[in-house]
Amino acid sequence: MSAAPLVGYSSSGSEDEDEAEAGAQARPGTGGCRRAQSPLPSQRLPVPDSVLHMFLDTEEEPEDDREKHGGRVRTFPHERGNWATHVYVPYETREEFLDLLDLLLSHAQTYVPRLVQMEAFHLSLSQSVVLRHHWILPFVQALKDRMASFPRTFVGLEVTSGHAQFLDLVSEVDRVMEEFDLTTFYQDPSFHVSLAWCVGDARLPLEGRCLRELQNIVDEFEDPEMVLRAHAELVRCKSGNKFFSMPLK
Repeated sequence: MSAAPLVGYSSSGSEDEDEAEAGAQARPGTGGCRRAQSPLPSQRLPVPDSVLHMFLDTEEEPEDDREKHGGRVRTFPHERGNWATHVYVPYETREEFLDLLDLLLSHAQTYVPRLVQMEAFHLSLSQSVVLRHHWILPFVQALKDRMASFPRTFVGLEVTSGHAQFLDLVSEVDRVMEEFDLTTFYQDPSFHVSLAWCVGDARLPLEGRCLRELQNIVDEFEDPEMVLRAHAELVRCKSGNKFFSMPLK
């Protein structure tokens, strides 16, 4: 088991002013006299909301507020047009799993009080990489093509069966990464589901005695093998604030 610690349009006034000046000029009449016209005030119509917001979904800028992420720091700086992207298998929890997690987290917090529970659980198939916005859809389509023929498998806190199948999945994801000249996954990966995280390096107090005690809690929990087993039914890609799912057949 791993306790790893662990992204309006405003027009210029020149045209309005030109039209007002043209309207103020005298027009030649049939009697040779000229009558001046009073210039109409230049009025700007408000831009409709539908126009103001029609491109918002094209390339929204991710927020970079550490306070909203518990003090976590980006692994790479945010640049306009760059989207942090991650491929993973989501882990759907059940009540028994959450009961076990409560026991594990409360015990681990006696060693590292600042540990907090993960908001969602997953098994990574890629590192976090950077995609340009116009690459997202081609990247996802390439993933879908690679994932189309994979069967389901099972996963626990740390994969003890199905490891070879996950390596096959990673191999296909790596091929897509290479197509887009992106970083591939780790060599000889250990597949796991992270349960909690904290800011800073807390490995020292967690290693040794703490991990052994946490393993005992898992082993003594009622039917832990069934509690920690879950169907991996799809692969998901998160890019910025967008999510794409690829079912495993």
